[in-house]
Amino acid sequence: MDISPLAGKPAPKEMLVDLSRLEKEYFERRPDLDHPTQRVSFGISGHRGSPFDGSFTEAHIFAITQAICDYRRAQATNGPLYMGKDTHALSGPAQCTALEVHAANDVETIIQRDAGFTPTPVISRAILVHNRSRSDRLADGIVITPSHNPPEDGGFKYNPTNGGPADTDVTQWIEDRANDLLRNGNASVKRVAFEVAINAETTHQQDLLLPYVNDLRNVVDMDAIRAAGLKLAVDPLGGAAVHYWEPINRIYGLDISVVNPQVDPTFSFMTVDHDGAIRMDCSSPYAMARLVGLKDRYRVAFANDPDSDRHGIVTPIAGLMNPNHYLSVAILYLLTHRPHWPAEAAVGKTLVSSSMIDRVVRKLGRRLSEVPVGFKWFAPGLFDGSYCFGGEESAGASFLRRDGKVWTTDKDGPIMNLLAAEITARTGKDPGEHYRALTAEFGIPYYTRIDAPATPEQKARLERLSPEAVKASDLAGEPIVAKLMRAPGNGAPIEGLKVVTRNGWFAARPSGTEAVYKIYAESFRDEAHLEAILSEAQEMVNTALAS
Repeated sequence: MDISPLAGKPAPKEMLVDLSRLEKEYFERRPDLDHPTQRVSFGISGHRGSPFDGSFTEAHIFAITQAICDYRRAQATNGPLYMGKDTHALSGPAQCTALEVHAANDVETIIQRDAGFTPTPVISRAILVHNRSRSDRLADGIVITPSHNPPEDGGFKYNPTNGGPADTDVTQWIEDRANDLLRNGNASVKRVAFEVAINAETTHQQDLLLPYVNDLRNVVDMDAIRAAGLKLAVDPLGGAAVHYWEPINRIYGLDISVVNPQVDPTFSFMTVDHDGAIRMDCSSPYAMARLVGLKDRYRVAFANDPDSDRHGIVTPIAGLMNPNHYLSVAILYLLTHRPHWPAEAAVGKTLVSSSMIDRVVRKLGRRLSEVPVGFKWFAPGLFDGSYCFGGEESAGASFLRRDGKVWTTDKDGPIMNLLAAEITARTGKDPGEHYRALTAEFGIPYYTRIDAPATPEQKARLERLSPEAVKASDLAGEPIVAKLMRAPGNGAPIEGLKVVTRNGWFAARPSGTEAVYKIYAESFRDEAHLEAILSEAQEMVNTALAS
């Protein structure tokens, strides 16, 4: 991976997005549907794009919102729709656009009052709380966010009545309907003026912040954190959780310093990511350089991305923890400190997450469920309690309430932050120290991800590979024990290939947006073994694609 000379340094002014031009393009540009990249496309986490390349415009949001209204009607979903937004420049305009369509379709819509921001997990929790013990007038939700992506991007995702990310059958329905609407010039989209929409009887402005904050005690041991008197810090990275930390401090008597309280849609306060882009990625040491620089001043420090569904944990000895490392520690702690959780509930992990998690779960005699990439695969299990935890290598996770009932079915960055404080308070050791103990017991895992060039035809072929296409019987000097095209946890296609040996593995998946496929690899032996896995993985995949 090439590292930009700007990586980890403050973003220069010439990099900052022109907000006036961005908003003008959002309202005025019309997508060219002859270009596939300018059509509506729901990936793992909704539709994302930028007005600058014609992939995120008012026309897209009109079409997607009408499609969601049509989907709700088809499913007889007639309860309130909770709609949140993050701090990206386009999130506010997109929310206004969506409200115009909702009001015209008589969809009851609940938004944060005073034009406030709402994190993804707050929307998920609100849906679940409303739907608790209900069989009619069920709620669903929308979150307007491109996650950690650059300031010029916009994003729009739908959460159905289970509160989690929509499954593929839902997103495909919405995508197809939205593109049909676009092809017809959005002639079938119902809308009213924004002034009418914001004052409509169906539009409700409520406080979604305090109900979430007051409920945190039921998922994290806030009393233990307060009793320990920990000196903590948070950098919201200018995101939707920025105004949540002061109420958390006040209500629970904590000492969390908000080291960066700024909200700026250009994200001018960021340090530049590895590739020279401004990206609010709380798992990137380059984007997190400022908070990492404060690591010795606080017992634990943490951050979230703009919609607060991801977490980044910083400790004095570890600096910024690799997400895989913190997931392993969190799982070990939760499985030994949540006595009311159902013993049969599984730990969910994505198939590209570290095998350290497998070793931790096996040690504790619990069930592991390995699923494809995407948090949507955890939502049903978290909803019905058959999963106690769901986590992915990209720093997204959620877990059950302390009594074993559902908390959220989408990723929740703030509870993962606060859990790091609880771990430190209850054990006297921070997550970085706990991870050192895990490596002493199980060995050090060497983990990486690289991108390899791939044509559209090769990417499509990779999705359809069969185990028989991989002829090799060994990988990096060890016998292959599994060749997976479906996830062991739920039998769902992984849209790629995973090859496993006793001390290592690799997984190859096509990128949804770039002309590459991604190779994830891990070795429990050493760096040389990891390099051998990577080299043979590329050769193995390329041979299979050529056959």
